[in-house]
Amino acid sequence: MTVSVVGIGGSLRADSQSERALRVALAGAAEAGAKTTILSGADLVLPFYDPAVPERSPAAMRLVEELREADGVVLVSPGYHGTVSGLVKNALDYVEDLRGDARPYLHGRAVGCVATASGWQASVTTLTALRSVVHSLRGWPTPLGVAVNSAELLFDESGECGDPQVSTNLRTIGLQVVEFALAHS
Repeated sequence: MTVSVVGIGGSLRADSQSERALRVALAGAAEAGAKTTILSGADLVLPFYDPAVPERSPAAMRLVEELREADGVVLVSPGYHGTVSGLVKNALDYVEDLRGDARPYLHGRAVGCVATASGWQASVTTLTALRSVVHSLRGWPTPLGVAVNSAELLFDESGECGDPQVSTNLRTIGLQVVEFALAHS
């Protein structure tokens, strides 16, 4: 079985620190044999989610279809004022379109959570918020979550993490998503 893992996150800034963290986590999933897809930055510029409006933009339809087919998910959000960015939160609101599926919302899927922020308080509270949203969407947060303090750690131009332990932790999140998907297939 080939596991499909969708990565969602980043910011509107191309190649942001959060997008780089997402790429490292997805590399861990790929190393474990998963097919990975990234939806970041411009991919997440969506109309505000409105359940009363059934029409979806092409980008919103792609997001919903990728999640529908996913065996696992990796979420990475920058910490904006101590919580998930509006860009990531709006994307997660579209999971509501999966409510009537055989696997509603993120039911039965592992979700790796990562938060990046310029400071420990914002990165940790953002990680906690992500994990809480995943629970609400019936997903299974991986045992390991990563809070990245971008004031102390940067990713280089090639996207590599400046701290080997953080890099290992990010890759482990991708690995845990794949292991969970295989165990529950």
